[in-house]
Amino acid sequence: MWKAKCEPASYSSPVVATINGTRHVFFFTMSGLVSLDPQTGDIRFRKPWRPRIRASVTAATPLVVKDQVFISASYGTGAVLLRVRDNDVEEIWKSEVMSNHYNTCIYKNGFLYGCDGRQEEGPRLRCVELATGKVRWTKEGFGCANMILAEGRLITLSENGDLVLLEANPDEYKESARIHVLDKVCRAPLALANGRLYARNDTKLICWNLKK
Repeated sequence: MWKAKCEPASYSSPVVATINGTRHVFFFTMSGLVSLDPQTGDIRFRKPWRPRIRASVTAATPLVVKDQVFISASYGTGAVLLRVRDNDVEEIWKSEVMSNHYNTCIYKNGFLYGCDGRQEEGPRLRCVELATGKVRWTKEGFGCANMILAEGRLITLSENGDLVLLEANPDEYKESARIHVLDKVCRAPLALANGRLYARNDTKLICWNLKK
């Protein structure tokens, strides 16, 4: 149908969203954020945002909240919150308060919950206010973790195989339950469907019935 741009791939998935009546498809490439017209492939705008070294990973999926787009990368890059203006964007804030290596942040009620820091260095779990970039709390040594939001709670699977239930609470880190379920390394995203939670490592797939 169409082809646009030509540059090294990233690990980030594309996101489609309608902002102010205009349909966008956002790609977080190795060079930064790109918005395309999903019908034609025409480039609406580019926002350079990439790690300073070539041997790096850009993996977190762009988060679209109303007319804003949040992107984040590790390797000394940090995050930026952008406001989409027709075929252009403006920066609201940029900071290294949230540097996603592999995992995408979760958004709820004005706050971001995500893993800040490189995987090799033991990332911290952090809550950041989306509007300002202000850090609300930090849990050091949490490590990389895949997260999903369900009924106001965060279900997380750490890289080391710990399944942790957290409250999506901007005022404090509040852990409700924790159990070791898989041997490391766990990097595949969690899936939740019909009350059943699915997780895996390189050799084993597990399903839990959360309705019980």
